[in-house]
Amino acid sequence: MTELEQPIIEFEHDDFEFDTIDEELLVDQRCQQLLNRFYLFLQQQGMTAELASEMAFSADLYLRDYLLDFGRQNVVRPQPGIISKFAGSWFITHTLDPEMEMLERHLKAIVEFYRYLRRQHLISVDELAFLEQEAGETGFYKTRIDNFLGINGDGFVAWDQECPAKF
Repeated sequence: MTELEQPIIEFEHDDFEFDTIDEELLVDQRCQQLLNRFYLFLQQQGMTAELASEMAFSADLYLRDYLLDFGRQNVVRPQPGIISKFAGSWFITHTLDPEMEMLERHLKAIVEFYRYLRRQHLISVDELAFLEQEAGETGFYKTRIDNFLGINGDGFVAWDQECPAKF
């Protein structure tokens, strides 16, 4: 098998549900498999290995750190607001020096990952549409970053209430 060939691995939506730590570890492994397949797919589409690696890294942050660990969410059952919570709050509060340029790179990778999931029939056209729309709200996210960096005193509570990261 060449480096760009990938084994066929079939997933069901329920394969990404978890309640126990053992189930979560299995879902994490499945996410790693999906990310590896995404990485290889990007290369098959003509992307350089370096750029494909950066995209997969950004998708990994979103999937495993945000959706699984923080949000306890099924990665193939996206809910409206999920990217907005990531970009408008979680990313900002979990990054040492949040910058719009970095967030835009993550958003681009997240959208490409969801497009990949759509090609694999793991999400619907309607789900992809709302995810792309949320990822495109960069003006809102820039304002959120700027306002976060300008917080004084107890201003965090009001800032957080505008777009809470919690599910």
